[in-house]
Amino acid sequence: MPASAGHRPSIHDVARLSGVSLGTVSNVLNNPERVKPLTLAKVTKAIDELGFVRNDAARQLKAGRSRTIGLIVPDITNPFFGELARGAEQAGENAGYAVMLGSTSHDGDREGNFFSLFEQQRVSGIVASPLEEVTATIVSLRARGTQTVMVDRKADPTICCSVSMDDIAGGKLATEHLISLGRTKIAFVGGPMEYQQVIDRLAGAKEVVRRNPKATFRQIKTTSLTVVAGREVGLAILKEAPERRPDAIFAANDLLALGLLQAFMFQSKIRVPEDIAVIGYDDIDFAESAIVPLTSVRQPAHLLGATAVEMLIDEAENAAKHKHRQITFQPELVVRASTILKT
Repeated sequence: MPASAGHRPSIHDVARLSGVSLGTVSNVLNNPERVKPLTLAKVTKAIDELGFVRNDAARQLKAGRSRTIGLIVPDITNPFFGELARGAEQAGENAGYAVMLGSTSHDGDREGNFFSLFEQQRVSGIVASPLEEVTATIVSLRARGTQTVMVDRKADPTICCSVSMDDIAGGKLATEHLISLGRTKIAFVGGPMEYQQVIDRLAGAKEVVRRNPKATFRQIKTTSLTVVAGREVGLAILKEAPERRPDAIFAANDLLALGLLQAFMFQSKIRVPEDIAVIGYDDIDFAESAIVPLTSVRQPAHLLGATAVEMLIDEAENAAKHKHRQITFQPELVVRASTILKT
């Protein structure tokens, strides 16, 4: 019968109801292949009747670690990190691991708290897309037995594995596309400049403009990578004299680009791409269905998350043979109506 109110059924209750030893119940929970089918069915029935839930906390204390992975991302509301998390969860599930998610909301203190929390939970390891430099934190965690992998960010190969994008190449790809269309007044919109991804995308854009003497370059900094921040920049550009406005904008991510499109199109004062071509970065799902379908530099977010978790599991399960790797994926240009004039 089910446990009475206030009483959580134990392994002893399961053994008593099914008429077997504690060792047999333990084998059913941990090594069912060792148990005879009739006994397995009897114990399973008792577990169901009692509503027994195994105490994984106690089990992981005994084992020294759990089959859980901590995932730390800057902002789960950003579709890019949502897709990255789905990739991480899928890879974990395929290997019998659960993924616990911590979204820092771009807050360094929250990020530190999640590192501490996951370590206290004795996770098998942590996959993190950090806000800033966290090498000291990673070294300390690993010294105490918590493995780590950086995702969407390169790491020192002597310390841990990492999986990232070549964002300098992505910045070049975006800017070369704009200049190939005859655009000469290029603006880069993005920030904060503490984010290495933004720094690298900006560096790639600047390098292309330097090679094209007819092109000019302008940087417009933002305090966040959100739709609202992009809309604010768009409204500011609307107030400028037409001759001062850029004729092409490379936004550091798709959310900024979508905000720019909203400002330009809702005011009906700037035509995209006739007056200003706009290109984003990430190729999130919303890019294709935007008010003007958005040209974007695609990142394989799902693959980034899955690869990072697979690298972490490899180290957790094969520590003696594991070798740190740094995997860098190349970006891909996806051209849509926000940069190409209709013919």
